[in-house]
Amino acid sequence: MKWLSKTYIWVLMAFLYAPIGVLIFFSFNQSKSRSNFTGFTLDWYVKLFHNDLIMQSLINTLIVALASSIIATIIGTVAAVGLSGMRKWTKSIVMNITYLPVVNPEIVTGVSFMLLFVMAQGILRQINLDFEFGYITLILSHVTFNLPYVILNVLPKMRQMDKYVYEAALDLGCPPAKAFFKVVIPEIMPGILSGFLMSFTYSLDDFVISYFVSGATSQTLPITIYSMTRRKVSPEINAISAIIFVVVLAVLLLVNFHGAHKEKQSRREGARI
Repeated sequence: MKWLSKTYIWVLMAFLYAPIGVLIFFSFNQSKSRSNFTGFTLDWYVKLFHNDLIMQSLINTLIVALASSIIATIIGTVAAVGLSGMRKWTKSIVMNITYLPVVNPEIVTGVSFMLLFVMAQGILRQINLDFEFGYITLILSHVTFNLPYVILNVLPKMRQMDKYVYEAALDLGCPPAKAFFKVVIPEIMPGILSGFLMSFTYSLDDFVISYFVSGATSQTLPITIYSMTRRKVSPEINAISAIIFVVVLAVLLLVNFHGAHKEKQSRREGARI
């Protein structure tokens, strides 16, 4: 049965990563053909960095992803700390509300945000304030749909943490704020980091919601790629997609390696004690 389980894993991996492998493979194709490989070249990667539209969209995407992920991580961590101290029934109600952005279809969320911002635009114009769709609308929308993922990553770490360690710090004369940053934050840091990475990845990848709330000068990379694919897929799109995949994969491997190394260190220290 061991060979069957190994075969299943390899088939599953091939099913998941074969499309990405094909995309990366054809990003080095000399011609624009999507079916015939005519020769190896790096020209599409060179042209990519001279394509102002793609590079500006990439910068917009990174700005929105970083800003929304940082804001969502801060708010989500504070919310998770507050939720951990709530009564069971109150916590259950709040958690059900928190799950709504996760289970709600993105098309509904995107249209809802668009209508909300259009209404806000009308109200602000009545008092002579200019409000346009752009970075602000994108960041606010991304923070909203990223918040649940941060909360859901930090809450389990709050449950695992020994609350008496925090109380011991207070008994030893440590101020509450200092005890929170010196004791609680290090304990839940893996959850915070996981929440940040998930937020960043979802924000980087989002198309549906961003499509409804982006402005003319703040289009993200997924929207730009979509507008280009409506005509013809350029190999430059393969190149930028390959770069993003490799960068995200490298970050995930580094985080996992760091987590495994830290776990080994803690086991060694526990064995010495």
